[in-house]
Amino acid sequence: MMWSPPTALSPLMLLLLLGQAPPGRPQLLGTTKLRLVGPESRPEEGRLEVLYQGQWGTVCDDNFAVQEATVACRQLGFKAALTWAHSAKYGQGEGPIWLDNVRCVGTESSLDQCGSNGWGVSDCSHSEDVGVVCHPQRQRGYLSEVSNALGPQDQQLEEVRLKPILAGAKRHNPVTEGAVEVKYKGHWRQVCDQGWTMNNSRVVCGMLGFPSEVPVHNLYYRKVWNLKMKDPKSRLKNLTNKNSFWINQVNCLGTEPHLANCQVQVAPARGKLRPACLGGMHAVVSCVAGPRFHPLKAKPKSQRKESRAEEPRVRLRSGANVGEGRVEVLVNRQWGTVCDHRWNLISASVVCRQLGFGSAREALFGAQLGQGLGPIHLSEVHCRGYERTLSDCLALEGSQNGCQHENDAAVRCNVPNMGFQNQVRLAGGRSPEEGVVEVQVEVNGVQRWGTVCSDHWGLMEAMVACRQLGLGFASHAIKDTWYWQGTPGAGEMVMSGVRCSGTELALQQCERHGPVHCSHGTGRFSAGVSCTNSAPDLVMNAQLVQETAYLEDRPLSLLYCAHEENCLSQSADHMDWPYGHRRLLRFSSQIHNLGRADFRPKTGRHSWIWHQCHRHYHSIEVFTHYDLLTLNGSKVAEGHKASFCLEDTNCPTGLQRRYACANFGEQGVTVGCWDTYRHDIDCQWVDITDVSPGDYIFQVVVNPKYEVAESDFSNNMMQCRCKYDGHRVWLHNCHTGDSYRANAELSLEQEQRLRNNII
Repeated sequence: MMWSPPTALSPLMLLLLLGQAPPGRPQLLGTTKLRLVGPESRPEEGRLEVLYQGQWGTVCDDNFAVQEATVACRQLGFKAALTWAHSAKYGQGEGPIWLDNVRCVGTESSLDQCGSNGWGVSDCSHSEDVGVVCHPQRQRGYLSEVSNALGPQDQQLEEVRLKPILAGAKRHNPVTEGAVEVKYKGHWRQVCDQGWTMNNSRVVCGMLGFPSEVPVHNLYYRKVWNLKMKDPKSRLKNLTNKNSFWINQVNCLGTEPHLANCQVQVAPARGKLRPACLGGMHAVVSCVAGPRFHPLKAKPKSQRKESRAEEPRVRLRSGANVGEGRVEVLVNRQWGTVCDHRWNLISASVVCRQLGFGSAREALFGAQLGQGLGPIHLSEVHCRGYERTLSDCLALEGSQNGCQHENDAAVRCNVPNMGFQNQVRLAGGRSPEEGVVEVQVEVNGVQRWGTVCSDHWGLMEAMVACRQLGLGFASHAIKDTWYWQGTPGAGEMVMSGVRCSGTELALQQCERHGPVHCSHGTGRFSAGVSCTNSAPDLVMNAQLVQETAYLEDRPLSLLYCAHEENCLSQSADHMDWPYGHRRLLRFSSQIHNLGRADFRPKTGRHSWIWHQCHRHYHSIEVFTHYDLLTLNGSKVAEGHKASFCLEDTNCPTGLQRRYACANFGEQGVTVGCWDTYRHDIDCQWVDITDVSPGDYIFQVVVNPKYEVAESDFSNNMMQCRCKYDGHRVWLHNCHTGDSYRANAELSLEQEQRLRNNII
């Protein structure tokens, strides 16, 4: 409904009272803040709320359509809008309804540039609060609300780099030592060394992805400088006389995440005609690269023990690229998350430097890189910036102020430029995120571009390729690329036998054949990838497994269906059916999707297999492995569980179920939801009929063949200690594979063995 002012007041008086621009006209402020309220683990959808005059309010759904949703989503940092929702689908808000009859063309940069009735002028109720669903992909260069404040914007200090001077520094990758150059208003300038401090060096190194700095040999660099100044043909000599060549008087505390936060005098005071850096030279900085960014040298055995004891007690999880992820800390031998209350760039930078990266580029909040599962160890973290580890900072226990996993903090760190991104490219795909993988390698002393053999090419290798390209995760590893045309002249196969662990920064760091050998030859069997910036992450609820485990002696007469689907041990084949029984270790399992994309079967429904016995479709051949192992890892019993039905059994409050198996429905697990397999359904067991009493390890592996891409495979395995006395079974110490530090888990195992020996 269009607004018209009451007759008792003139339009001008009413506008003055409301303090608004005339209704329906674009309000060229561009500073209004928006947020989405609703599904706790999905930052891209929810009720649309606007901050005005210090108070959050809602938007009415009258006249609201996809073009208005598009403007809102772009303002929130997403690429586009998928749809919008009317009638308070995401719940009714509170407070004022700030906007009604919003009218956008679709090209506006913010919602307050669109037409409307005016601020607070509405005939709606909260039952008409509008919601939006944005495309989960962020805009390139998107910065979170926390990290937008990088200092005075009028200084426009954009980037920093080191220009190597010595021959040794030029050969080093990454470049760690050289003259500091700062990009100011689109032009590179050098920095005068007068008043330059190690605090300044620390900030520069942090921006370049290095955790620390060391003093430089200034006398030697001064000699090199003087030689250049004596050379009349030196370009540097001419440039130094220009005041526009210099950045002057940089003064940093050393805790700043960006040079723009420091006090910087960009040019000399007006009226001074003398050169800006009279008698000085360019500032030279030397940085120390983190362990991941320089060649590892063999250490003496005595040092290896020390380094193991000093394993980082902080880690990043579920990040699409190197140096980013949800922050997790190790407390009492268990990993947990950090609450985002008071989380900022300084605290985030402590985490980044502790992990061998530079300062923080972004401090993210609101579980923007996915929610954790387990304890929330820290909240209200307050670092001053010079702490060596996050544990040195002041903080509260996470349970003290009611934090939930929707408040999990995350970070994006500055990482060194290794040049790896220039040694790989994609060709022939329908979008920049897919195509034939082409790499640059040295062939007979010459750098050449070529393709990769698809023998053994899998998700791990594809993940490394996508990360090297800066495109996030791999959604598919493609072995047959006949429908994609590669770059002309780069069709020769230059890499084969590629095997990656998944942690490498580039395909060139993975194991591969010496001489290239590909069983398929070149052409259509070149390796390809499809990349994505978000991925699912399946995690088993270990506590539920521990609480629900029990033994059942099940008659063979009730196991025909399960036997047909290979859910029993091989010895069942030789029994006198239907007489006798099988002893089953039964349990419930709950598989959460904690990632940032829905978990979907690899194949479409046209390839799903109908099983008449259980009357359901299998969408994945093997979805989980259930195994019983001896303490030294030998398998004594196994279960076989096909994915008879992937669906959203339950979702948190405010999140809609998207997948259901009924009526040949779509299968999958929505972000934030979980799929539950109850203990009383077929195949939800391990057949232990042939197992002797003793102590064992009970193990469950989700997505064991890596058929579907995930952001984190380290948490796909769950293990429990299992004690079986021939009549009863006990499961204890159940945990996911990433719950404990590796050597902490080892010590638990050794401790258990010692107890067994004593008994």
